[in-house]
Amino acid sequence: MITRRKFIGTLTTAAAATALASTASSYARIIGANDRLNFAIVGLNGRAGAHLSSLAANKDAAHISHVCDVETNILAKFAAAAQKEVGYAPQTAQDFRRILELKDIDAVTIATPDHWHTPMAIDALAAGKHVYVEKPCSHNPAEGALLIDAQKKYGKLVQLGTQQRSSPHTIEIVAKIHDGLIGRPYFAKAWYVNTRKSIGTGKEVPVPSTLDWNLWQGPAPRRAYKDNIQPYNWHWFRIYGTGETLNNGTHEVDVCRWALGVDYPKRVTSAGGRYAFKDDWEFYDTLVTNFEYDDKTISWDGKSCSGMTYYGRGRGSTIIGTTGSVLVDRDGYEIYDLAGKKVSEKKAGTATSTADLIGRDSMTDMHFANFIAGIRTGAKLNAPIEVGNVAVTMLQLSNIAWEVNRELALDSTNGKIQNDPDAMKLWSRDYEPGWAPHL
Repeated sequence: MITRRKFIGTLTTAAAATALASTASSYARIIGANDRLNFAIVGLNGRAGAHLSSLAANKDAAHISHVCDVETNILAKFAAAAQKEVGYAPQTAQDFRRILELKDIDAVTIATPDHWHTPMAIDALAAGKHVYVEKPCSHNPAEGALLIDAQKKYGKLVQLGTQQRSSPHTIEIVAKIHDGLIGRPYFAKAWYVNTRKSIGTGKEVPVPSTLDWNLWQGPAPRRAYKDNIQPYNWHWFRIYGTGETLNNGTHEVDVCRWALGVDYPKRVTSAGGRYAFKDDWEFYDTLVTNFEYDDKTISWDGKSCSGMTYYGRGRGSTIIGTTGSVLVDRDGYEIYDLAGKKVSEKKAGTATSTADLIGRDSMTDMHFANFIAGIRTGAKLNAPIEVGNVAVTMLQLSNIAWEVNRELALDSTNGKIQNDPDAMKLWSRDYEPGWAPHL
């Protein structure tokens, strides 16, 4: 078996790679005149549909030269959808490492399962590509720190897919909060609710002929293929996913810490469990986490299996201050006085839904536009990796606090767990030999 490390360190002369390189060069000649960037989308289930839509929305500056997935039927389906949406046929590849060999590709967008995010992003940076990576940027805190180091080493841009950072109404209301709209902000609550069903008990079955299961697992220690992992339920297995907090909480907790003007907390507590069903789901379906600072607190409330909303919204954030409060979500914001009376509001676009697993929206279009501007003109990124990784690490610490079932004391400069070596063992993970990310 060719390991990740052996592959990256060796120049391949395979016919497939040669064909891909020839095709990329042809595209470069065609589009060079109008200076569009060549993009490759990797990991084509779910969120990749939003990547396609947003790159299409930025078609004057972006060209989708390649799409890549380890599952050939998904690859073919997505390529056909891409051709219909953008009017041309991107080239396809099953192995992302072939993509990285192509010098004409400028940027890679990553929408794979979580355990691949950091290893793939680092490999892309090392190959000279800019990276747009979906949240979470890492599977564990050690990977997030490593990705920041890789971005600094290779000098290419890394934008985290926390698209609300590019939402005009969110940018506007956070600026107003910072300017004193609700006095001194001191408490923020974030939430997400859904009505996810049981994933059942998986059975070991033969790997589908369309799937490269070895490459799908990549950095993760090898396990037998089961029938309840693909294409979405990997989120709920610790070896591959990171639970609902990282799957969805990243967005709202990031907004909360942005509004409060805080980074890593001093303490984390987390309580919850898998209550709704008895099945293979390895995380909680219900969780309450508190991130405590010297004079502020952020609370995250996640309910994966109950549709009971807060303020009539399936997801959102409330920011409490000394003179009033703000309720903000992806559809707008509302401002309340100290007595809880609404005094102002702003609506933005079409209403979103937590049942939407793809998330095509104008925020993502603008987030990609910001990423493209960063590459082409040096514009400041709205969610550069060193900023985006803070909320990701906080929620990974929430998972650790839940797993060890006790409060974690943190170094607020870097998030590392203090005086708890057993909990600190969960800062990283075990890797399949030869596949660990490295600089």
